[in-house]
Amino acid sequence: MRVTAVTCVKNEGPFLLEWIAFNRVIGVTDHLFYSNDCTDGTDALLDALAAAEVVEHRANPAKGRHYQMEALKDARRRRLVKTADWVWIADVDEFLNIHVGDHTIPALIAACGDPQAISVPFQFFANAGVEAFKDRPIIEQFTWSHNPDLWCGETAIEVKSLVRKEFPLAYYGAHRPFHDPEGPADKGLAWTDAAGRQVPRPFRRHANKRRIRALPAKGARAFATLNHYALRSAESYLVKTDRGDVNRENRTFDVTYWRERNDAAWQDASIHRYLPALTAEIDRLKALPGVAALHDAAVAAHRARAAALISDPHYRALLGALRAAPRLPPTEAALRAELGLA
Repeated sequence: MRVTAVTCVKNEGPFLLEWIAFNRVIGVTDHLFYSNDCTDGTDALLDALAAAEVVEHRANPAKGRHYQMEALKDARRRRLVKTADWVWIADVDEFLNIHVGDHTIPALIAACGDPQAISVPFQFFANAGVEAFKDRPIIEQFTWSHNPDLWCGETAIEVKSLVRKEFPLAYYGAHRPFHDPEGPADKGLAWTDAAGRQVPRPFRRHANKRRIRALPAKGARAFATLNHYALRSAESYLVKTDRGDVNRENRTFDVTYWRERNDAAWQDASIHRYLPALTAEIDRLKALPGVAALHDAAVAAHRARAAALISDPHYRALLGALRAAPRLPPTEAALRAELGLA
């Protein structure tokens, strides 16, 4: 089974090896990376991995538009996507935690009944008080998240999707595939959540514009969870804020974004089952020519940028605001205030 992961990156150098290694452990066979405007050595590290035939690396084709959508449009022309049995579109801070069988993508596909697409709900992992960036696996450092069935007062949760080559594809979206909802292919479409249940009809037919990226979370993670480490350490969050959103222009990461994802109500360390295999795979990647040195250079650049930002009054104020931010997400805090529990 060929599984191709497609992703866009900008200044993600310290985190690349873990994500690639993790994907290889769970059954991803190929990686197609698009990068843009990197200043931390991300592109150089990807070039070294490409020279070793671990990944394919391309410059993002976007011309001041939506970086991710332009890349996904281009990806459909590429051999790694055209020859794949399944395509997995995700970001470098997202890890597919599979709970069934041998904890690989083939096991998830089998558990879901071999459908044409599988949409896996997010679980946002909180910062939980981690200040300093450490060059250690992200999945090891962060174990606290929101309640799996309720995020920031919402009972629906965003997803990312595995898409089989037989899916009647119109185009890839960042969160889910799109097809003609009025066409004949829709009638027999096998498209499940991560519990093997057919996704809701309004989601499948994208009838509700506000919910084209989300589906009901309750019970949807029986076979897999998408662990999303959107915050990481406070230092890394400052670097992320400075970088901006790799996927589209003019989007900022602020205290509101932080609060919505820094809900540490629930501890889940189930993904630690992968750590032994992950560590071994990272070591294999670092043994490739030039890779360890380029990884270390990206780590040094990340630390230097974080230090520079902390010395800047604007970012120092942002760091203070993050430290002082309430631990409850905004909607939950508002509900408690309404009930007189604040």
